[in-house]
Amino acid sequence: MTSSAEALPAPRPQLRDRDARPGLARLTRVELRKMTDTRSGFWLLLAVAGLMLLTVVISLLSGHAADHRFRTILSNALQPALVLLPVVGILLVTAEWSQRTGLVTFALVPARLRVILAKALAGTLLALVAVVVAVVLAAIGVAIASPPTDHVWTLPAGLLGQDALYLVLAMLTGIGFGAALLSPAPAIVLSFALPIAVAALGSISWLEGPAEWLDTSKALSPLSEEVLSGRQWGQVLTASLLWTAVPLAIGIWRIRRNEVR
Repeated sequence: MTSSAEALPAPRPQLRDRDARPGLARLTRVELRKMTDTRSGFWLLLAVAGLMLLTVVISLLSGHAADHRFRTILSNALQPALVLLPVVGILLVTAEWSQRTGLVTFALVPARLRVILAKALAGTLLALVAVVVAVVLAAIGVAIASPPTDHVWTLPAGLLGQDALYLVLAMLTGIGFGAALLSPAPAIVLSFALPIAVAALGSISWLEGPAEWLDTSKALSPLSEEVLSGRQWGQVLTASLLWTAVPLAIGIWRIRRNEVR
């Protein structure tokens, strides 16, 4: 008995969108992972968390009871992150050139502007996570210490938002310096040296007025101290344009035109 095999239709190849560009969320996750994959990034983040905890402990063990309010301890806890997180942002950008990973990165994602945006979003998310960690550490420390003072837990919502903005601006400034210079050593040095130089010039009497608008130590520090007035917000905007937007704009121009090897 013979049977004839029916002709089966040839299977249609499943179309896999392998050439579709990765989404921005995926790129952001990759950039977040890059911050902890390297030894420098891992130890810097660990140092930030450790210094936050140490700052909370020292703040609660020193000073007067009035200095042990939650808002004061939180402001102190954020200081290590304000100093070190911009360095993480610098390393995140400059690693593409110093570690020679740019060829792979920009071959997989030719649209370099999307890579820069993903780095900025990853830095912003990391800064917000640092704010949450600082809030948790400060809350635990104040709860354990139970300082004998009034209004211990008073914290205006606007002030908490300003703290988050302050840390995000610091991170984006680091990313901007890294993108503008594309080398970690000069970017780190200038990110510390230039603000110090501007602050020194601002100590001259006839430069005190412009310094209120250009010196980050004067224009941005009120973000963690008080709810800002309209004039103070103008100072924040001016200083942010100079120290964050300008380096980012220069960095975007350089990265889009720079030859990757």
